[in-house]
Amino acid sequence: MDKGYEKEGFAGMRIKMSVAKKFRRFSKSFGKSQSLTLLAMIDFFEVNGVSPKDRLGATISSLKHQMKQRFNAVIAIIRDIEKNQTKPTNAMLELLFQESSEDTEPLEEFFEFGQQELITENEELDYYRSRYEEMQQEYHAKKNDLERVIDKTIYVKGSFGGGYLKLDLSKEEFENLKQKTKNVRNNNQAEHGG
Repeated sequence: MDKGYEKEGFAGMRIKMSVAKKFRRFSKSFGKSQSLTLLAMIDFFEVNGVSPKDRLGATISSLKHQMKQRFNAVIAIIRDIEKNQTKPTNAMLELLFQESSEDTEPLEEFFEFGQQELITENEELDYYRSRYEEMQQEYHAKKNDLERVIDKTIYVKGSFGGGYLKLDLSKEEFENLKQKTKNVRNNNQAEHGG
């Protein structure tokens, strides 16, 4: 007996003999009673929004083949994007970073350790105190700039692969930061005879 349908009675349907034989063979191969096989077929059509008149192609395997071709096309598009867009952009960024690192000179070249003049202890103390205060102010200014850059940095999830960090600064803000950094470097060079 069909589970869940034990109390229901049977109804007769008028079906052509050849169709009935074909349906009985199909029900046996499906492994269910004729009622449950017919119910499963109706559910399939309703759930998938398909009509018995619709053709899905030659077979399900042909659909798999078409899907595989589509996947291969998508993979080819992704590889093309990687080859023609991502890798060249990455190479350009690496070149920019290499050039900027070549522009920076080692700090040892900026400092000259010559003979110092003899000064009194108070003069020396005043000099180091004022220098310490200048360095503290410079430190706090750089710290504030760095905090602003960190606050303006956002994580962007990548479409392909890992994400990346994006700096959300206007061009003017970025140029101001660059100029401040150059000024500090130039001031250090001037102070130390570079």
